[in-house]
Amino acid sequence: MNRLDDELDALVPAPFGFVGVRSDEAGERLQFLLHALPVKASPNPRAQAVADQVATYLENPHMVWQPIQSTLGTAFQQRVWQAMRAIPVGETWTYSQLAAAVDSGPRAVANACGANPLPLFNPCHRVVASHGLGGFMQGLDGGLEIKRWLLAHEQGHK
Repeated sequence: MNRLDDELDALVPAPFGFVGVRSDEAGERLQFLLHALPVKASPNPRAQAVADQVATYLENPHMVWQPIQSTLGTAFQQRVWQAMRAIPVGETWTYSQLAAAVDSGPRAVANACGANPLPLFNPCHRVVASHGLGGFMQGLDGGLEIKRWLLAHEQGHK
């Protein structure tokens, strides 16, 4: 897996900073960034296709995502990420609601959210705590502001 300081395959400007795209044999990964990182001179073409989808989402959150391949994650994490994709644009589920959908506990679901390699495609920003936003980006600086922006972006396009 790439380190955070490696070059990206693509970089998409966003109102909150950037969305970085990484691509390798395991598939694609998205990363929310507050600052730009270097982009490879010859990026993987699959990464550019994902970057194009990200750019479209930033314009219109109701766009229909084309499948993105990734072999990352356990079978349980894959099940949680698939269930996230059922949360409608502009709506939120609590960790408990998502846990009930996958017959698990809220803490295990929260851990799967934190391990999500494809935020936006697997919309973990739509998963909130029973009382408040909950976490995002595993507590990294700026994460909750990005989550607020994404939710407002989607709710503003209902």
